[in-house]
Amino acid sequence: MNFDTRPCPRLLFGPGRLAELPECVRALGASKPLIITDPGIVAAGHVERAATLLGNAGLRPDVFEESQVNPTESDVAECRDFAARVRPDLIIGLGGGSSLDTAKGCNFLLSHPDKRMSDFHGYGHATAPMLPFIAVPTTAGTGSECQSYTVLARDGTHEKMACGDPKALARIALLDPELTASQPEFVATLAALDALSHAIESAVSTKHNPVSSAYSRQAFKLLSDSIESLLTGTPSDCDRAQLLLGAAMAGSAIENSMLGAAHATANPLTARYNLPHGLAVWTMLPHVVRFNMGCRDAAAKYGDLSHHLGQSLPDWIDHVLALANLPPAEVPPDVIPQLVADAFGQWTGRFNPRPLTPEVLTSLYESALTAPVS
Repeated sequence: MNFDTRPCPRLLFGPGRLAELPECVRALGASKPLIITDPGIVAAGHVERAATLLGNAGLRPDVFEESQVNPTESDVAECRDFAARVRPDLIIGLGGGSSLDTAKGCNFLLSHPDKRMSDFHGYGHATAPMLPFIAVPTTAGTGSECQSYTVLARDGTHEKMACGDPKALARIALLDPELTASQPEFVATLAALDALSHAIESAVSTKHNPVSSAYSRQAFKLLSDSIESLLTGTPSDCDRAQLLLGAAMAGSAIENSMLGAAHATANPLTARYNLPHGLAVWTMLPHVVRFNMGCRDAAAKYGDLSHHLGQSLPDWIDHVLALANLPPAEVPPDVIPQLVADAFGQWTGRFNPRPLTPEVLTSLYESALTAPVS
């Protein structure tokens, strides 16, 4: 097996670690950080607390608080324009995956004033130094804090576009589980399900390797041990901590391998019907897992995960879905051909353990959108 590994940020994990944010900023040689966040995080009080900590330490923070859910190229450009006016020497992404993606996108554009986000589509297209970046997730979900990619939507089509570069990786990921307690219940549910899908898909990606597999297994253990308490409304502080750490490790698993068909088929549902990402992924995941069971290597990897559960992975996924009680994906079946065309062009689909043909994608969508899991 030949493989290359990508680095993980310095991880600061534990309750109350947000208090160390000023020390992190100074350790990276900065004094004028820009906090990039969203109105919900402002309302939760996390931004005021972070800004106060920084100000009391003699630092001069600015705040951009208009990050949008599923950020577009224009959203990131607006953030870049704000950053260009205040001229920070470090960027802090504070919030869920959308805020972290906006922060990373802003860093790309701020460091390359003559380029657009589409110029960075793919990997390794940043030619100039980028500002140091600190990621402070407030949801246990995307794992963006451990990835060198920002995932944005194209203006107009809302097609997902992944832009990555080693320079975009957070230098420090500050994981304080106390910050996740403010999540609305539905947001917390979708975030945790998204993290779990990352652990499952990265485990069987055709790019999996010993390093990514170690991250996938540990992420799955942490997430599967804690998600049921979250879904039943009884998460302990320990559960929240495990979910946050598991999400970060799943992010590192993605960084060192890739995803697969569940994300390839989910992205068109989000782009065309504005389904929340976690809902779209879990609409497709049960059917993708059953399809991938036809690959010997994938079945063996799923078996490793099942051993921890004490039951088959597909059956456990059905159980989790029942607990989550997600709303149905209301998508008319007659649009399946267009969804298939969109999914066939998705980058993550290339790394699914079984090849994705238009016929396979049609079958997956028909199973997910017109019939219950069997």
